[in-house]
Amino acid sequence: MRGISAIGAIVAAGLLVVAAWVHGASTQRWRLPPAQADRVERLHALEIRFADWRPTLLTTEELPPHEKSRATARHYGPAHSGEGAVVTLISGPPGAVTIHTPDVCYPASGYRVLSGPRRQTVTLPDGTVAAYYVADFEKRSATQRDRVRVRWSWSDFGTWSAPDRPRWQFARQLQLAPVLFKLYVATPLAGDELASQREDDETIRAFTQAALSQYAAALSRP
Repeated sequence: MRGISAIGAIVAAGLLVVAAWVHGASTQRWRLPPAQADRVERLHALEIRFADWRPTLLTTEELPPHEKSRATARHYGPAHSGEGAVVTLISGPPGAVTIHTPDVCYPASGYRVLSGPRRQTVTLPDGTVAAYYVADFEKRSATQRDRVRVRWSWSDFGTWSAPDRPRWQFARQLQLAPVLFKLYVATPLAGDELASQREDDETIRAFTQAALSQYAAALSRP
């Protein structure tokens, strides 16, 4: 798998973080219920355990300090290697977290959609099934070509889902789940024309499963 550069990792995370904040600020000012504070802190502090991959916290300065929504992004990969993935966790009120998905914010930033979004599922170690969306994007300039595959999913109490209309589904659950989480896993996409037609390799599939599983376990705890 081609490596994802540090600049590419920050761009991938930054696009998602900016979209989350802009729409969170424009739709509603979020006041976090005190009972949810520890849970939110625990989720944003979580570091995925996978093989010999190490996490590197990425800067998300795009979020103003007074904004109650939260965004945390980390690059994961083997030591001394450019390979890996960028994992971004967004938490906030359902109305903000469900909108401006990658198929909207990437084209708005100059990327074109190569494929998707398409829904995929994976069975987690505890037997539950997680659903998520996948889409491929490309941005060209005179000197370089940036290609990325992004996967995203939502959860409130531990089950990752990819509904057709997430905004309406989670809006109905506002009283039960005032905090909604959205997880992104972004990886580089190879440069050949058939890359967007290929499924993830075994390593990326395993890492995506580990990310969904470990965040689901943390979400399901009180």
